This record gives sequence, C-alpha cells and structure tokens, in this order.
Amino acid sequence: MSRPFLRRGLLALTLVLVGPASAGAAPNNNNSAKLTQAVTVAGIYEHLNAFQAQATANGGNRFAGLPGHDASAQYVYDRARAAGYDVRFQEFEYEAFEDQSVLTRLAPAPQKSYTRGFFQEFVGSNQAPEGTVTDTEVYAVDIMNPPLGDSTSGCEDDDFDDFVAGSIALVQRGTCNFVVKSVNAEEAGASAVIIMNEGNAGRTELDFNPGVAGTNIPVVATSSAVGFELSNGVNDGLTGTRLNLTVDFFSETLTTRNVIADSPRGAGDNVVVVGAHLDSVLDGPGINDNGSGSGTILEIAEQMTKVKPRNQVRFIWFSAEESGLIGSNFYVASLSAAERANIAAMLNFDMVASPNFARFVYDGSDPDAPAGSGAIEDLFNSYFASRGLAFEPTPFDGRSDYGPFIAAGVDIPAGGLFTGAEVPKTSAQVLLYGGTAGIPFDPCYHQACDTIANINDTALDQMSDAAAHATITLAQSTAAVNGKRGKGNFKPKPAPETPIAL
Repeated sequence: MSRPFLRRGLLALTLVLVGPASAGAAPNNNNSAKLTQAVTVAGIYEHLNAFQAQATANGGNRFAGLPGHDASAQYVYDRARAAGYDVRFQEFEYEAFEDQSVLTRLAPAPQKSYTRGFFQEFVGSNQAPEGTVTDTEVYAVDIMNPPLGDSTSGCEDDDFDDFVAGSIALVQRGTCNFVVKSVNAEEAGASAVIIMNEGNAGRTELDFNPGVAGTNIPVVATSSAVGFELSNGVNDGLTGTRLNLTVDFFSETLTTRNVIADSPRGAGDNVVVVGAHLDSVLDGPGINDNGSGSGTILEIAEQMTKVKPRNQVRFIWFSAEESGLIGSNFYVASLSAAERANIAAMLNFDMVASPNFARFVYDGSDPDAPAGSGAIEDLFNSYFASRGLAFEPTPFDGRSDYGPFIAAGVDIPAGGLFTGAEVPKTSAQVLLYGGTAGIPFDPCYHQACDTIANINDTALDQMSDAAAHATITLAQSTAAVNGKRGKGNFKPKPAPETPIAL
C-alpha cells in the first residue's frame, strides 16, 4: 500500500540541527492560519523520537501498564505541564490480555513467519490450551480447493481415517462448528489444529476466532489464502509443509493511567476533548499506531500555549486502547451526567501517518451518530477541499477511543481522522492519494516494524494541519456542532486556500 515509503531525509536533519521552537516562545496561534503554520512535522518528530526511545529502552513496546508506556505518559505529562496546562493522571487497573502466538513455516523453503492479527494471517484461539509444536508436518483434512460449496472438512470421524497421529490437522471452516472439527482432530491424534477460512465469497479474510472450548490441544485460525498455502496443493493427506506453532497469551493485571491536560482558559461548560491513545501493542513501539496521533495532539497543545480559547480544550492521551478502549471507557464512566453534558465535542486522532496512507474522515453523517457529529465531519471535509486534497469517509463504528463518547446514553458529538491500518489499498485509492494498491495502508500495523521508520511525512503534515484546524476552530466556537458560539468576539479565520500537491 505504501507509495514508495516516504522517509525523513533532510527533514530529519533539520530536526536534529535546529529542533522545534520552545513552547515558551510560541506566538498566540489563535486562528487556523497561524496554528496550522506553527504545527510542524519537525515538532511532532521530537515527540515521536521520544516515544521510540522509550520503547527501545523498555523491551521494544509501550504497552499500557508496562515501563515503556509509563515513560511515555510521564513525558506527555511533563511537556503539557510545561506548556501551561492543568495536567493530571487518571489511574486505573485492568486485565491485560494479548495474543502472542507464533506460526512459522519451516518447509517447503524458504522459511516464512506469518503475521498475527485479525484481518492478517493467523490468530491463536484463547479457548484452547497454550502450547508449542515444533517442526511438525501438516495433514490436510478433506480440503476443498477451490471451494465449491460448504466444506465438511473435519466434521465426521471418518474424515480422519488415514490421519497420521502427531501431525498438525488443517481443517477448513464450514458445515459443522469449530469445536466438532477440533475435537475430532484431537481424538485422531493431532498435536495441534489449524482452522482455515473456507475460501468462498465472504469467507476469505481472517475475521473470526474459533470457539473451541473443550479442546485440549493448541488451535489457531488462518485466512483462506494462508490455509491453501499450508495445504501445499494437497486436498487430503500429508502436505510436506512443516511448521513451528505456538499458542501463547500474555495475561496480567496491570495498573496504567490516562493523561489529561485542560487549558487554563475557556468555558468549562462547553469543553472540546482532543484525544489520542498513547499505548502500543506488545509486539512493537507503536510509532504510527499511535505515536503519530499522540505526538500530533501534543504538538498542537504546545503551539496553543498562548491561546485564550473561548471554550476549554481538554487534551487526553488514553491508555489501554489496544486492550479494548479501556482507558477511554474508564474516563467516560468517571464523568457525572453534568460533566458529560459539558463536553461539546470529541476529536479523535488514531494513526495519522500510515506509510501507504489515505485521508479518511470519520463518517459523522451516519444516522446513528450523535447530533453534531456531521458538523465535525464537515469541518474536516471543508478543510481538505480548501487545500485541494482528496478525502473519503470511514465508518463511524466506534473502533477507536471516540467509541465510548458516541455510545447510546452518552451521545457526545465526535469526529476525527485516520490514515488506514491493515486493510489493503485499492487501485481507485491510489489514483486519489498515490501509493501502492493491494498492500495495507500500514504494512507494519501491530508489528515490531511500527518504528520511527514507519511514518509517512506527507500524511503526517497534512493530517496534523487538519487536526490543528479543527481543534482551534472548535476551541473558539462550537456553534456548528451545538449552537454555542463561544464567548467574546472571535471570528474564525480559515486556513489559507493554497492547494498542496499529492
């Protein structure tokens, strides 16, 4: 998906030799034109480099509740406090649980390690035991390739009549439930089970985690493409494919914290929340996901240090997003009804520098979205249109930290930006944004390679300016969202309408 991936080059050299202006020297960036000029890629890189260093020094990650995240939270706290914000930690305890399973093909050559994660190549089943199987051959159990209907692979005892005990059973999704397939494989002497998606239309991607409660051997699930690769052209019998397979889950009760920074000025009964998650997955430092969003809003906060907003701006760096939006859920649940009513809007920035990027805007016009969300979407859309930049909506499905804000009964208007994750880029999107069709917007999504080298500077520049524009606009008036103009005589000044080349 990535166009030739953009690197930092001369920009990185500028950062090293010059560095961003200090918060104390920042001018009064009280409108869009000033703030978008003040928010720079170089300034954001100062934070990204800090996040990378914190991960490198602490096991390669910034997972919520572990030392890398603690260091990032303290860094953000200190920077926001130095910029004049009223800053606090919001501590909470949670049950951390993350798949750390491994699937590696040893033969046929070359050796290949498969990418773990939903909509990627494989996941471990958390309903089956953890365990490891090494250098073991795969046995295909009545695989239909190509699929011609519902597969019955592994549904009957006699599917395993010639099964070689000790091998790994490869079964195909379809007809009977997952536990039947896995128990039949176990009773035939399988050392582990791989359940591949069927391969029919709508059943190709890895979009399921098999329910296999009662199985006593390790189980993993794969996409249909991986399953057919592991079958090595064999429909029934030993395939010649040899694997190392490990099912392993990290599970621990951890204490972590959100970082919350309030502007000292602005109407406290009409608050604009600007959020991004600060934690990474266990597998990597999370510099695009989501150091990019966290660094962007920290740069915006620092460049607004002399602004006297009409509405209070609350920057929040959420923790434990990667474990299920836990930090943002905890924050929203901590609010009284009156405190919720005082939040005019929520802006969310989760992954804004994907290597093979698109410019996605959350679809606030969704009929289920809280009233006012469409106005936030329009704010971003009009900004991109004024700059001559293509954009498109992305589902408003609550997948990131805005989810608890838009939940039924909370109904806070929300919006935000996204540059794409694990989904492959289409040819039509290449025409809009450049890049490469057929590979993910972020090929390093949730992987160890999500490092400082995984940032697209063009995307970061354009999306951070759009984020700054929306933040300062709503800081001065939320009239379009909730009818509240904001105190004072401020008249929003739009960003300059200078097109930016793709």
